[in-house]
Amino acid sequence: MASILITGGAGFIGSHLAEAFLARGDQVAVIDDLSTGRFENIAHLTNHPAFRFAIADIRDRIVLDRLASEADVIVHLAAAVGVKLVVEKPVHTITVNVMGTEAVLEAALRYRCRVLITSTSEVYGKGIGVPFREEDDVVLGPTSKSRWSYAASKMVDEFLGLAYWREYGLPVVPFRLFNTVGPRQTGRYGMVIPRFVAQAVLQRPITVYGDGSQQRCFCDVSDVVRAVVGLADHLDAPGQVYNVGSQEEISILDLAERVKHLTGSSSTIQFVPYDQAYAPGFEDMRRRVPDISRVQALLGWQPRLSLDEILLNVYQYIVEKDLAATFLT
Repeated sequence: MASILITGGAGFIGSHLAEAFLARGDQVAVIDDLSTGRFENIAHLTNHPAFRFAIADIRDRIVLDRLASEADVIVHLAAAVGVKLVVEKPVHTITVNVMGTEAVLEAALRYRCRVLITSTSEVYGKGIGVPFREEDDVVLGPTSKSRWSYAASKMVDEFLGLAYWREYGLPVVPFRLFNTVGPRQTGRYGMVIPRFVAQAVLQRPITVYGDGSQQRCFCDVSDVVRAVVGLADHLDAPGQVYNVGSQEEISILDLAERVKHLTGSSSTIQFVPYDQAYAPGFEDMRRRVPDISRVQALLGWQPRLSLDEILLNVYQYIVEKDLAATFLT
């Protein structure tokens, strides 16, 4: 039995991760300020004898220190979430991501906790060498485009984490998530699949940003959780970065058509220029496909759920919970 601290644990991924650790007998503590996470995601865990929850900002060093002092492993998920939020609140994005990670690493060093740092496929920037490999060079856009502040801040998180590994021997494992999808994810912060499904259920136009030719790979949250738990356990994981994601690629336009077919919706597909969806001069990545050979070699991990299964799960969740209208507000 281990003691696990999950920052941002009331969020979409964090709540599923808390369930997985509890299910195998671990003690789990969560810290979340509920700015993008939702108490409803973890409400069913609050009566579990091995679960604790603190409502606090990750930069609250007093609360963080108390929780870290009792942890064997910290899974650091707390961060700015979604392209929309990143573009609209760049100061929040940079400060929460960088200062939050610094606070976590300082606390972990005091108590010699293993730390998993959640990073993102965004760090690959304008890279065109698909599939993306962890050791690829990185090209970002100019600092005048706030869209790239998220990628830069997560790169700093990785640099800082690996520096703690090299200089202090702190066992740090950065992992880069590609598009992760599943129940409890909302469409409020630019997440495309729950937004498409909610629009289709409500018979509203399915809004495709840009021309829809941009291609993405979507991984179910249950598969991501398996990888994160494996990285938390494996003694050889620290000191390297790991891609975690699916390699099943689809264009966003084809995704919209697939959602429309799955839901039996009469929704039209409406194209929205990036300038209107986000900000003038917004730049997007054309393709995002991970090379997952490193995590496969370490853990024998690969995704199990197909895109069709993922879409069906999201659709059933939104309909059963009657969340479509909520997801679009």
